[in-house]
Amino acid sequence: MHEFEKNVQSKRNEVIDAGVGFGVSFVFFAAIFIIATVIDFITK
Repeated sequence: MHEFEKNVQSKRNEVIDAGVGFGVSFVFFAAIFIIATVIDFITK
């Protein structure tokens, strides 16, 4: 067993962190898409 496996800094579930990261990036890119669509709609 390695040293880092004995001394765990965080015992949180990594799936939750991955889900939050995916959600934040999805909302960010969705907001960019919506803003670009609105601007495209206004300029036509």
